[in-house]
Amino acid sequence: MRVVLRIGGSVVASPINPDLICKYADLLKDLRRKKHELIVIVGGGTLAREFIGLAKNLGLGEEAQDDIAISVSRIFAQLFLKKLGDIACEKVPSTVGDAAKRLSNGRIVVMGGLKPGMTTDTVAALVAEKVKADLLVKGTDQEGVCDKDPRKYTDAVKLDRISFEDLARVCAEGKHRAGIHQIIDPEAVKILKRHRVKVVVVNGFKPENVLMAVEGKCVGTLID
Repeated sequence: MRVVLRIGGSVVASPINPDLICKYADLLKDLRRKKHELIVIVGGGTLAREFIGLAKNLGLGEEAQDDIAISVSRIFAQLFLKKLGDIACEKVPSTVGDAAKRLSNGRIVVMGGLKPGMTTDTVAALVAEKVKADLLVKGTDQEGVCDKDPRKYTDAVKLDRISFEDLARVCAEGKHRAGIHQIIDPEAVKILKRHRVKVVVVNGFKPENVLMAVEGKCVGTLID
């Protein structure tokens, strides 16, 4: 199976969690042993947003803020690559095409952001489209997709399944901005809806949830 895994910065980088990064590295090694093809996209989390705030305080525009956040996400991607060693690609890809090419070489691909105006969710969606992924799994700081923002509403209910049409209505924000933080960003939703990529959103603090999603077991929220 060809799998795109989007690991939220809210999971491994807010704060930075070396133990969880190690668990993900073990998971990726296990999935590769089982002959799955893997592209991983890592977010920059709180650290990226702190640098966005710093750039803003320096009077830098939104494009510059985004560019700095991308650099942070790529540092986390590089950490993953170093931890994975020889089974991973040597460098962090800087384009979707580069990621697809490196995947064809039989190694695990790990990347961060690509360019201003594009979140790592959108990167994951574009990569899944490019490589014709069988599945996109997003590990986030929530149990799955809820009917409303659980950080704001205590009566929010996790959904076991949701359509792309309904997902667009659930997402709170309708356009990109630097540092956007919601279950899946709006541009990614449009791409995934257009190409009907199968998506599962899980609690990323438990890497075993990713394994369950890959194995087709009921976990998190299925988006189709």
